[in-house]
Amino acid sequence: MEQSDLVINEEIVGGPSIPEELPVVRLLDGVLFPGMLAPLTVTNPLDIELIDEALNDNRMIALVAQEDPEADRPGPEGLYEAGLVALIQKMIQLPNGDRRLLVRGLTRMRVIEWTRLEPGLRARVEEIEEPEEISDAVRARKKALLDLMRRLVEISPHLPEEVYVQALNLDHPGSVADMAASILDLEVEERQEILETIELDERLRLVMRLITREVEQHELTQRMQESARDELGEAQKEYFLRRQLKAIQEELGEGEEDRPDLVELREKVEEAVMTEEAREAADRELERLENMNPAASEYNVTRTYVEWLTEVPWLEGSETELDIVEAQKILDEDHYDLEDVKERIIEYLAVRKLREELKGPILCFVGPPGVGKTSLGRSIARATGREFHRISLGGVRDEAEIRGHRRTYVGALPGRIIQGLRRVGVNNPVFMLDEIDKLGSGAGFRGDPSSAMLEVLDPEQNDSFSDHYLEVPFDLSRVIFITTANVLETIPPALLDRMEVIRLPGYTQKEKLKIAKTYLVPRQREEHGLTSEQFNISEAALAEIIDGYTRESGVRNLERQIGALARKIARRVSEGEENPPNVSMRNLENLLGPRLHYSEVAERTGQPGVACGLAWTQSGGDILFIEATKMPGKNTLTLTGQLGDVMKESGQAALSWVRSHATELGIDPEFYENTEIHLHVPAGAVPKDGPSAGVAMVTAIASLLSGRTVRPNVGMTGEITLRGKVLPIGGVKEKVVAAKAAGLDTVILPARNQAQVEEISKEHTEGLTFVYADTISDVLDAALD
Repeated sequence: MEQSDLVINEEIVGGPSIPEELPVVRLLDGVLFPGMLAPLTVTNPLDIELIDEALNDNRMIALVAQEDPEADRPGPEGLYEAGLVALIQKMIQLPNGDRRLLVRGLTRMRVIEWTRLEPGLRARVEEIEEPEEISDAVRARKKALLDLMRRLVEISPHLPEEVYVQALNLDHPGSVADMAASILDLEVEERQEILETIELDERLRLVMRLITREVEQHELTQRMQESARDELGEAQKEYFLRRQLKAIQEELGEGEEDRPDLVELREKVEEAVMTEEAREAADRELERLENMNPAASEYNVTRTYVEWLTEVPWLEGSETELDIVEAQKILDEDHYDLEDVKERIIEYLAVRKLREELKGPILCFVGPPGVGKTSLGRSIARATGREFHRISLGGVRDEAEIRGHRRTYVGALPGRIIQGLRRVGVNNPVFMLDEIDKLGSGAGFRGDPSSAMLEVLDPEQNDSFSDHYLEVPFDLSRVIFITTANVLETIPPALLDRMEVIRLPGYTQKEKLKIAKTYLVPRQREEHGLTSEQFNISEAALAEIIDGYTRESGVRNLERQIGALARKIARRVSEGEENPPNVSMRNLENLLGPRLHYSEVAERTGQPGVACGLAWTQSGGDILFIEATKMPGKNTLTLTGQLGDVMKESGQAALSWVRSHATELGIDPEFYENTEIHLHVPAGAVPKDGPSAGVAMVTAIASLLSGRTVRPNVGMTGEITLRGKVLPIGGVKEKVVAAKAAGLDTVILPARNQAQVEEISKEHTEGLTFVYADTISDVLDAALD
């Protein structure tokens, strides 16, 4: 027997008496409760015979649920013991012979004995009466159950308000519990448990737990629907409108076949080699384009985005030829010296040849301008058979320059990294990130570009680099990143930690001469359209240009001067002069003008109070003169030359040491009472700072007061303490190169810097005598006549 939708009836008071034996009808998928009106459909012929027996007798039947709804007419062992006595209120015979019943639940019952098993079931039953004693706790629980029913009716769309009103008019708590159970969506086992629970408090607890569960489910569903409605309301509206627009366009014959731009774009997407995430994004945006009016402002934005997705080289890489011998040959052809850098590149290529999945190195070339940092990147690309792309980071202040703009902005584009990859067309180029030390930093409204570079330059996470415009991860692990910088101090520590620093020192005069002959003169000759017969520079003239017309660590100004000579020769050739003279010492001054730089070391240090210091600058090493003079006055020290605080403190410390050791130096201990000392560092327009000029300052003051001159061609550097110790300094290699370029023959260094000197190649130290000082006395012994 199948149970249809339930109809709630009013409470039964003083119903008919229940006979001892009743026909038993099986319920397949439901349980009825006392007081319920329910329609039933009877299809089995044997059950129909039982119904006819009941109609001819007292119209009562026993309804018992099957334990297994799928079982076919199970015996007593497949039925529950407890059930319901129901009264057949109405019966209709259907055309196919089935019976449609309307029954009303009367009371709970329990099967005591089965009196007949075939053809239909009959059994002796025992009525289960409702408890008559009602406690205050039961009454309170009844009220709480009614409140839950009211809440359920309020939030449930399929329960009318009359259900709650009818429950409100029921007096017995058991009837309220049965009615509440009848309106819940419960499993057969849960309904049967309620039917078998006689004790009122326990039954009310059980029903309250189940109705609370259903109320919470309805509330959760309601919240989810409200949230979805808020989030998707506009999107659904737009979606339905676009679907309608598409249907109208198809009716008007304006479908996709009349939009060749979309057909072409779809072909590009299908032909593009993309990652799975990128293809999903492209397909999703294409579908939006198909449903979008071409006149909409968002149309061109979305189309541009899809085109970017198809043009980025997600999986396309250039075939790299790893010939170690050929790579070494290319590096030697393009650059003179730089052995440390070349060795590191060759080592990387050797490992890459053995293990193809090796991630690209992050190299940082640090050195003064003009030493070949940028051009070295091009040579690395040529040696590895890769494409080359250069990005200048100088002055970049916006994080979007690295990560790109989000598509919500007008004119949004990907960042420079993705743009560069699109330009070279492969995902494994050599990327030169130039001037990374001048990259902006700071937490402004534009973001921090130096922090954005952390993901780009971290081999552990750049395999899923996320550009704000694309919003699809891109694998940068196959890219060889090379950064360049003049100084390391301005690079954030976290960014510097991700790079392998390789220092490129300045060139000596001999190296510059070799570079000029091998690279610079031929290049300028070619750029100005001259032949080797028309333009040639003698070696002596090149040496004079290096020494007298340039003052730098690199060769950029040297090439500029050679270019100036080439222009003058080119003009003569253009005016008809067939065989212009070669550039030599005889005509160099006529072509370039008077010599610009002279060695002032011997001239300046020829009198007491002048010492030659060695300094480090962003352009490499340089020499620095310290001049001291005295005049009548009252114990004051004047420091000039645009000195920083640290350098001023070094001057104070130098004077204090000289005063405390005046007797040892042969100086009047009372000299400071009537003397004013002025310490000046020439080139006053150039800011200067740092502690390494300490030994030069104390030497200048000691020379001034003792009347002993500083030995010519002696340069010195080192920090001093009041105890007379000489502390180590940085930039040793650059300072040694500057000393040799300035014509010095003796260099005084802190003793603890000896290890750095030993690492410098002999070509840079040839002809120099090094004095390693542990105390200021060691410095003065070596420096003063």
